[in-house]
Amino acid sequence: MFMGEYNHTIDAKGRLIVPSRFREQLGDEFVITKGLDNCLFVYDNSEWTALEQKLRSLPLTNAAGRKFARFLLGSAATCEVDRQGRILLPSVLREFAGIEKDAVLVGVGSRIEIWNRDKWAQANTFDDMEEIAEHMEGLGI
Repeated sequence: MFMGEYNHTIDAKGRLIVPSRFREQLGDEFVITKGLDNCLFVYDNSEWTALEQKLRSLPLTNAAGRKFARFLLGSAATCEVDRQGRILLPSVLREFAGIEKDAVLVGVGSRIEIWNRDKWAQANTFDDMEEIAEHMEGLGI
């Protein structure tokens, strides 16, 4: 399970250091794609394969399913970690997430999210957690 929050910077060539704790779980190769909330989703190969199979099982007649599959699969890229623990974030993914220099990597269970640092701060204030926690009861939490 991925957990924790790490702040890093993108270098001039678009490379990002992946925290060693995440690298240990991800392995040498993994998948990055567009995510929800204008961040990037990072999956290890086994999680990605499971997600890919679910997307393949969606009926072609379902317009929302087709669109969601295009969103995730069409933007997906395989990344490899270099000797310094960095990955090259494809420019299309950096542009989508608005990541130019400062990034936040957040472990959220089965995936890692990569955020523009300012967007992370704006979108994740957590000042309404008491109210949200009340709604989680219906989900079994």
